[in-house]
Amino acid sequence: MSHWLIYSVGFVAQILFSSRLIIQWIASEKQQKVITPSVFWTLSLFASFLLFIYGYLRHDFAIMLGQSLTYFIYIRNLQLQGEWKRFPMVAQWILLLIPSLIVIYYFNNNKIDVDLLFKNENIPFWLLILGIISQIIFTFRFIYQWIYSEFKKVSALPFGFWLLSLVGSLLILIYAIFREDPVLFVGHGLGSIIYIRNIFLIRKANVEDD
Repeated sequence: MSHWLIYSVGFVAQILFSSRLIIQWIASEKQQKVITPSVFWTLSLFASFLLFIYGYLRHDFAIMLGQSLTYFIYIRNLQLQGEWKRFPMVAQWILLLIPSLIVIYYFNNNKIDVDLLFKNENIPFWLLILGIISQIIFTFRFIYQWIYSEFKKVSALPFGFWLLSLVGSLLILIYAIFREDPVLFVGHGLGSIIYIRNIFLIRKANVEDD
């Protein structure tokens, strides 16, 4: 597959990811507090699928790992907001089966391309480790958010989510620079700015409450 087509998939995914942040940011600015519109999770779900495909096409295990860990958390948040049941039943089944279909596609003659992913000549081992650590931190933000939301029984984006987002995003930016990956660089460059703004809004709201 041509490089421009692969990058197109990645950029569409990042456009969706960036759109969710911009929508969330605008909504939060209007309310002067951090809020989470349901479209945030809908866009996250579709963007996650596309970025997983992009990671596979780029033979980039770090990207694939991050997306595979958050896919169902996006669905769970849509359930908590009562939006998941509004999806047509066919769409629900397709979205639930997509990860399994990707795993099946990921097999090559009944063998997983482990060597291809972990021994990619274009990614030094130390850079792969940095990418994995970055994605784990960036992904843990949603695990934290999921646990927090389950405890509160409401879909919310707490302070810890934005702090982990900022740390993970900055590490991924470093990874993107060494990897020479414009998709990751553009997406996380914009994201870092919005993460900082949300942290500021939460701190401001806490000060006013005190």
